[in-house]
Amino acid sequence: MQQKLITFAVPCYNSAAYMRHCIETLLSAGEQAEIILVDDGSVKDDTPAICDEYAAKYPTIVKAIHQENGGHGEGVNQGIRNATGLYYKVVDSDDWLDTDALKKVLARLTTLVARGTAPDMMICNYVYEHVEDNTTLTVRYTNVFPQNRLFNWTHVGHFRPDQNILMHSVMYRTEVLRKCGMVLPKHTFYVDNIFVYQPLPYVKSMYYMDLDLYRYFIGRADQSVNESIMVKRVDQQLRVTKHMIDCQDLDELKDQRRLHAYMVHYLSVMMAVSDIFLLLDGSDEAKAKRTGLWQYLKDHVSTGVYRAVRYNLGGLTDLKFPGGDKLTLGVYRQLRKIFKFN
Repeated sequence: MQQKLITFAVPCYNSAAYMRHCIETLLSAGEQAEIILVDDGSVKDDTPAICDEYAAKYPTIVKAIHQENGGHGEGVNQGIRNATGLYYKVVDSDDWLDTDALKKVLARLTTLVARGTAPDMMICNYVYEHVEDNTTLTVRYTNVFPQNRLFNWTHVGHFRPDQNILMHSVMYRTEVLRKCGMVLPKHTFYVDNIFVYQPLPYVKSMYYMDLDLYRYFIGRADQSVNESIMVKRVDQQLRVTKHMIDCQDLDELKDQRRLHAYMVHYLSVMMAVSDIFLLLDGSDEAKAKRTGLWQYLKDHVSTGVYRAVRYNLGGLTDLKFPGGDKLTLGVYRQLRKIFKFN
């Protein structure tokens, strides 16, 4: 049997209200795709039945996997374990893909595979779909990556703070994910940051298409990126940040200047996000956790990496002068109004 071009993994947890829309957009890929629906111990609605329904209706495309609740990360892990596609993409069950853009991306990948030049990572744009005011915001990378050709890290430009490579924007070769040995922690939110960060040193070739492929639904009150929920779950943000500190010795990448710079930048962003949500908490316990996180970084990386992270975005959220915390939160509030990222 011919290998599938791509595996879509869809972690589902009590997703019955919206998962059909997601699945239908993925089905537009036809037999090129494998869709793995991972029911993560759903008990409050018809999610398990919907997964089985699609698996029965499309037996050559859809697989349904039912597991005890392990969180989003374990859903992604389960998908990687069972994937048979050449490429692997995670699509959250409340998000969806633009079907026209998907057809173009898969057609280009088919051509590249036939030529023997299939990249380790395919990158496309993603779109924030803001439910509260019915607006959209597209994140594209036209100033960062060459378009419509193979390239490597030496060709990568400068990332703005709003242009990180996210789970929404990438398709990895499945073998890259397996080779890097990544296992996402269970019962932890925000593991999508690990998903895009840990495999990067194994990515030797990339391809970028300026297409708005992923539609990222944002604004639901119970979403993990909702500000109040992120404050409550800040310990999980800290767990993910520490995992990222530990999963790669950045000094080993010094000879790959652009890759090293980007991974330092991404780690610094994670430190900044952790700082901000601990500041929003404002308790003495949160202040101690903030100090502890920076100490953890200092204890687990070289002096050079620590300084590089501090002199990047991370240091801008840990200002050591009177009124620094208030200034940090003021800037965050303004950026939140502009970008509406949570």
